[in-house]
Amino acid sequence: MRLASELVMAPISPNTGSVGPIEPQTADFSEPLRLASGQSFGPYQLVYETYGRLNQDRSNAVLICHALNASHHVAGSRPDDPNAIGWWDNMVGPGKPVDTNRFFVIGVNNLGSCFGSTGPASVNPMNGRPYGADFPVITVDDWVHAQARLADQLGIAQFAAVMGGSLGGMQAMQWSIAYPTRLRHAVVIASTPRLSAQNIAFNEVARRAIVSDPDFHGGHYYEKNTVPRTGLSVARMIGHITYLSDDDMAEKFGRQLRGSDQYRFGFDVEFEIESYLRHQGEKFSTYFDANTYLLITRALDYFDPAKDFSGDLSQALSVVQCSSLLVSFTTDWRFPPERSREIVEALLTQRKPVTYAEIDAPHGHDAFLMNDPRYHRLIGAYFDRIGQEAGV
Repeated sequence: MRLASELVMAPISPNTGSVGPIEPQTADFSEPLRLASGQSFGPYQLVYETYGRLNQDRSNAVLICHALNASHHVAGSRPDDPNAIGWWDNMVGPGKPVDTNRFFVIGVNNLGSCFGSTGPASVNPMNGRPYGADFPVITVDDWVHAQARLADQLGIAQFAAVMGGSLGGMQAMQWSIAYPTRLRHAVVIASTPRLSAQNIAFNEVARRAIVSDPDFHGGHYYEKNTVPRTGLSVARMIGHITYLSDDDMAEKFGRQLRGSDQYRFGFDVEFEIESYLRHQGEKFSTYFDANTYLLITRALDYFDPAKDFSGDLSQALSVVQCSSLLVSFTTDWRFPPERSREIVEALLTQRKPVTYAEIDAPHGHDAFLMNDPRYHRLIGAYFDRIGQEAGV
């Protein structure tokens, strides 16, 4: 194992910038995809974006896997909206830790999402109506197989790295298991080899909030011209609490009252934290799809590569051939450092090359999205090594 301190922590280049306006692309797949559930699904589309240029020997491709509420729009802006900045724009771009002057970066929107790839809101060609609740349950394994098909279509036989945070980290890990010869590095950030009972419980409460909304209509709300906004908003509030640390929430909001320094003895918003959570939930309900939320939280629940090995994670990772970077954050109580260390120890048991960093950051689970200089220097140093190996 390499400790992060062994990497040369060179400063990020001052010549940083945005990748600029990026036009999404669409890949069509007519051959059905065999799912973990036993069903076959297709035809389908995947929407993706690319940044940088693929080099001549195609050795500089990096796949970025997204988390629950993100998409293919990793970096830059959209041609129709300069304010629509990619969710990991501080990480990906010219001179940034994942430097698009050196790497060809691909962001793909997962199957079942609501940001362009085929999902529950898409039209079912069998009946001309939205899939709704008829869309099949999708797993992390299914996403990885779909991404591999996209790589085939793009002519990429092997990725320099597959990278992701949270649920994206699960996908990067699954890549190293399902396609061990098709990536040279797995970068797994703020992730876990499986959800705890507590995490599954949070997901279940969120799902119940959605399906109990009178506007849910058994998942076929599109045909009713309704949206289960209340349930989806509550689900987001529940999830959002788990992304923040107690210290971060205390620093931002504390027990500060909103609009008054006295209690009003009612049940409307009184504390700033209540206002913040309601705002986050209501905003989320205007752009995210409730059926997609159900699908993705269930995919989180199901992820457990050790399941077929009687719970032995080291055996599940015995097929891994790539090098791995694991990063955790001290205040992340959703996927705490112990879970990343569990992956590291399993890889070490199998004598696999692994680098591990545990970063003291106050932001909780969302720290993987933040612009922490130590975190970014670490990623930049690791990708510098990847670039040197690839000759870019």
